[in-house]
Amino acid sequence: MDKSKRKIFLASSAELVEDRREFEIFINRQNKRWHERGVFLELVIWEDFVDAMSQTRLQDEYNKALKGCDVFVMLFWTKVGMYTAEEFETAFGQFKATGRPLIYTYCRKITVPMDEIDEDDAASLLAFKKKLKVLGHFQTGYADRDGLCRHFGEQLEKLALEGFFGTIPGPETAASLAAGAPSNTATLHGSGAIAQGAGAQAVGAGGVLIGNNSGSINTGTIHTGGAMFLGPVNAGRDVVGGNQTVHQAPAVAPARSDPDLNTLLAGLAAQVQAKATTGQAETVAETVNALATETAKGDKADDSKLAHLVKGLIDLVPAAVGGIVSAFASPVLGGLAGPLTRAVLEKIQGGGPAAP
Repeated sequence: MDKSKRKIFLASSAELVEDRREFEIFINRQNKRWHERGVFLELVIWEDFVDAMSQTRLQDEYNKALKGCDVFVMLFWTKVGMYTAEEFETAFGQFKATGRPLIYTYCRKITVPMDEIDEDDAASLLAFKKKLKVLGHFQTGYADRDGLCRHFGEQLEKLALEGFFGTIPGPETAASLAAGAPSNTATLHGSGAIAQGAGAQAVGAGGVLIGNNSGSINTGTIHTGGAMFLGPVNAGRDVVGGNQTVHQAPAVAPARSDPDLNTLLAGLAAQVQAKATTGQAETVAETVNALATETAKGDKADDSKLAHLVKGLIDLVPAAVGGIVSAFASPVLGGLAGPLTRAVLEKIQGGGPAAP
């Protein structure tokens, strides 16, 4: 898998040296996980530069390196040093000219007694905050280093959703690939059938195969020439047609004890399928099933997986956006959406692309 390298420039004054060190450790740890998804994060810090004489000055070398970065992260606390301010100006100017680097500013929220702050330092801090306000850019506060790293980690996931790293697998797919799970792809031509994976089965054109199902099968109405299903089907093993009609069988126990959630998911599946084309039906069904599996975990549902699945549905069937938003507007389903999933939903409600 080709690595998509993205450079992150870290700027801060010397008073936040421990925060810088923790951020560097965090990026190194993140690389172990992002490596599986084909991404390499290169952190650019002044400590890595050779402290040698430059034809101009060493700060010019930092600024030159900064212009080649994809992300600019700035940390500040009680002051904004001259060189840190210069690096921000360089980053902002480059962003205005080229759209890169993306700029993140973080302000440490731990208070310090005013009598311990130098007047010039305080003035530099106030001047910088005023500059940010004029630019319409507001810093993100962080109370501790864990909060800083956690927030930036969430931003990386959001950037992945909007294609910042190119086309890469979601975290759940990457984990499967790393574990050695087979990745199967096939193209169906004509009216044949394809079976993939261990134990997979296929039926011919117009056929329906139902195995050991323990939940409701929401198919709408299927005319196969052999059997017609008009509702949820609960079969021990085989359903045999022969120009027979099988009406709604007794509903089986839902995958999760919350009937409201099951009803919402069934309605969501029906709305998306109604807007999907014939060729999309199978992929939509697989995506909705994966969404049902993840939401069945309740509070333990993986927000990153939910965000990728919701985005996948929107990308597959853009016309079903209204139904997807309505489903997640309910307290039952919306209560399971974390910050990444909410970011996707907020984007599409605002008329933007389905990515934060």
